[in-house]
Amino acid sequence: MKNVRIIPRLDIKGPNLVKGIHMEGLRVLGQPWEFARHYYENGADELIFVDVVASLYQRNSLKDIISKTARETFIPLTVAGGIRTIENMKDILRAGADKVAINTAAIQNPEFIRTASRLFGSSTIVVSIEAMLENGKYLVYTDNGREYTGVEALAWAKKAEELGAGEILLTSIDREGTGEGFDEELTIMVSKAVSIPVIACGGCGTLEHVAGVILDGGAEAVSMASVLHYAMAGRSDAARITGEGNTEFLRSGRSLSTITPLGIGDIKKYLRSHAIPCRHELDGINAK
Repeated sequence: MKNVRIIPRLDIKGPNLVKGIHMEGLRVLGQPWEFARHYYENGADELIFVDVVASLYQRNSLKDIISKTARETFIPLTVAGGIRTIENMKDILRAGADKVAINTAAIQNPEFIRTASRLFGSSTIVVSIEAMLENGKYLVYTDNGREYTGVEALAWAKKAEELGAGEILLTSIDREGTGEGFDEELTIMVSKAVSIPVIACGGCGTLEHVAGVILDGGAEAVSMASVLHYAMAGRSDAARITGEGNTEFLRSGRSLSTITPLGIGDIKKYLRSHAIPCRHELDGINAK
């Protein structure tokens, strides 16, 4: 087994880091680059930034945040949300991103995946699949889980790989933000069907959930938000670090009862104790 990657996901609305449940009810948590720098310093393998309102406004607004983060961190950065053209990709990559994740544009024009992967290389192109279980089938949604497509997730994952995607970011809308655990059935279904890495996302609440989606779900990387953000929010200096947002909530240290706040070091120590290989928290910190 290759080293499993632990990837914090930062959902961005305007200038703020936000978090919701089922991709709705977004709560402002603070300044994204402060969270990003903290995760980098504590052993994150990569970072994923998602502009959660980009599709509504037909644009991605993360260039400034990515540029600032790229100057202060030295791990791969993936950017998602509102990336619809080759020029959008060029702008994001010039700003300091290493990868781009596409969803809506890929569903609307699957050949966009092929064009982008040929131009930038498949390792740069991540296809984001947001799936919901309906009548026994996993169906794809776009626009941060807002728009129904009727496309079946497994078939779409296979097609994305055929067209040149280098990775799949697989998010369970049903589990996202709940802390009830990853959708292992969805993850194993997709990971068995494709040969490219699958990043499991949506539902992490405990250390056991992380190990389970790797050992039983077949994920090669795990992306999470709430467990990490709430651990960060629980620090004594949280209000200073975040600077803005729901500081009363941050000072309270509260989170959902299903979510155990975790640090990246906690996660990696637990994984290694279960014979799951991962990069040491302090190894390769400048290896972007």
